[in-house]
Amino acid sequence: MVFCHCGKDATTRTSWTLKNPGRRFYACASQVARCGFFEWLDEKRCQACTDIIPGLLRAKNDLESQNFVLLQSNDTLSKKLSSAVGETRMLKKFF
Repeated sequence: MVFCHCGKDATTRTSWTLKNPGRRFYACASQVARCGFFEWLDEKRCQACTDIIPGLLRAKNDLESQNFVLLQSNDTLSKKLSSAVGETRMLKKFF
């Protein structure tokens, strides 16, 4: 267990900076005090990881954004289809 300068258990976090993408570290757990404690949990990443991870993260975020747009579009189309089915049923009653 790692303790910060406040004497509390330090939390484990992940860096997503361009210099240290995906690298884990310990930091102060206090939401108020933030004593400034910082310590790397793992070894520095190789240069290939440092070069590749930010691109993969951007691609993941782009795909999540596209998925969100497609889900909204799908919801809109489902509502239109439901409305069209209802209208078709009503028209069949008259003919």
